[in-house]
Amino acid sequence: MPTSPAPATSVSPTPAVYASIATLQRRMDKGTLTASELAKKFIARIASMDQSGPQVNAVLEVNPDALEIARHRDEQRAQGNAHGPLLGIPVLLKDNIDTGDRMMTTAGSLALVGPPASSDATVVRKLRAAGMVILGKTNLSEWANFRSTHSTSGWSGRGGLTHNPYVLNRSACGSSSGSGAAVAAGFVTVALGTETDGSVICPSAANGIVGIKPTVGLVSRAGIVPISNSQDTPGPMARTVADAARLLTAMAGSDPADPATAEADAHATDYTRFLDPQGLRGKRIGVVRELAGYDPATDRVLDQAVAAMRAAGAIVIDPVKLPHVNDFGKAENTVLLYEFKHNINAYLSHRTGLKVHNLADLIAFNKAHANKEMQWFGQELFLEAEKKGPLTDKDYLAARAKAHRLAGPEGIDAALAAHHLDALVAPAQGPAWVNDLVDGDHDSGAGYSAAAVSGYPSITVPAGFVHGLPVGMVFFAGKWSEPALISIAYGFEQHTHARRRPHFLPKVMASPLAKSDATKDAATPARDH
Repeated sequence: MPTSPAPATSVSPTPAVYASIATLQRRMDKGTLTASELAKKFIARIASMDQSGPQVNAVLEVNPDALEIARHRDEQRAQGNAHGPLLGIPVLLKDNIDTGDRMMTTAGSLALVGPPASSDATVVRKLRAAGMVILGKTNLSEWANFRSTHSTSGWSGRGGLTHNPYVLNRSACGSSSGSGAAVAAGFVTVALGTETDGSVICPSAANGIVGIKPTVGLVSRAGIVPISNSQDTPGPMARTVADAARLLTAMAGSDPADPATAEADAHATDYTRFLDPQGLRGKRIGVVRELAGYDPATDRVLDQAVAAMRAAGAIVIDPVKLPHVNDFGKAENTVLLYEFKHNINAYLSHRTGLKVHNLADLIAFNKAHANKEMQWFGQELFLEAEKKGPLTDKDYLAARAKAHRLAGPEGIDAALAAHHLDALVAPAQGPAWVNDLVDGDHDSGAGYSAAAVSGYPSITVPAGFVHGLPVGMVFFAGKWSEPALISIAYGFEQHTHARRRPHFLPKVMASPLAKSDATKDAATPARDH
């Protein structure tokens, strides 16, 4: 007797708060969703899960104009006088990015609480021009984690502590902690972070999302609270490589207000052209084992990633030596101290209506408000930076030349050339550590610093889990290599589908130590469409 066919398995549509940009555009084009409805969904979710419920505490401020902007985007779509892949898509901005609206820009510090910036940062103007809805500002490690060597990532005097939505007592990392946690938790479709050394890659990896740290000079820094003109850059943070590529496309380009971007127009492009599901095939990728080895479970995720890359057609050279990987840290610190003093003084000189006008004022403010600003850690980096001289000092010039040379030409470039590689890969970092405001961060290792110090691009992609905590792989290569890295990252993502939605657990649950739990949690969809 013939058997009846098994009933088809129904797949529930992805909720709008977790849907990709492409899916949201299809729904809005069909009229089953509007930008206004989408913005309202996110605002309601922030109220119920960020400010209440599990209290992720990722969002500092919801834009009071968000719904009006969304309504205008709906009108533009209906009238057919605007189009583009980002029309009506909400974005959250790290609170060190100026917006010339009713929201403040504070870098998390109470010292900057007051009048908003007078104009948008260049990158914000670009996102508005692309039709995005500026949904609000996210919390961050105060001053982008450049105030103390003893700080806790994700804490700011203005916003308190951001929590990791996978396990709430774990770090969301920093300094773009709020942006990473918000994207992972479904509080926004995409977000902007900024990086000096790890501040896009670390929170992206810790929160199980994709983060792109572009080549320094591809995206303007004008209107962003600075640390370093050598290393600072904004970067997109998203749940998928495709969404990150769409956001980077809108962000990239030259800006007369930022001389570092003089070559950007020659390299900026539509990065979605490089979203090749077979992007790993034939690529030569070197595994930097020197940037692993600090955690056996993370090493197992790396081994699984290597196997997946080989299965997808990559030629993996394992291991590859990255020269000088431990030799540029002291020079980098010197550079950052000099540049921070110079850059923050320049930035504050253009912010009107504030009571602080330079680094010395910030130091004095923190002393006067130590009960709120320095209850957990001090400001020794501020104090060291204030002692530094101008950027013409020979010590600064020597340190900058040394750091870039060892990380870039004699580091990443040398490793790529020695093995004819398209990219290098390492664990972005281990699983997120327990938040500890008393003793500060407990991170044990990371793979992103060489790309940060050299000013070269890097991209982290979810690769697996350790005890329910995300672990990402970071791919990096030479200057202006975003197209190759996006192709590789997309191929890796499409062959692994490692990302899972967070469960907002109060603490880590036990899982077997014999293998990574990269494929656990089958009840949660592997992909959001």
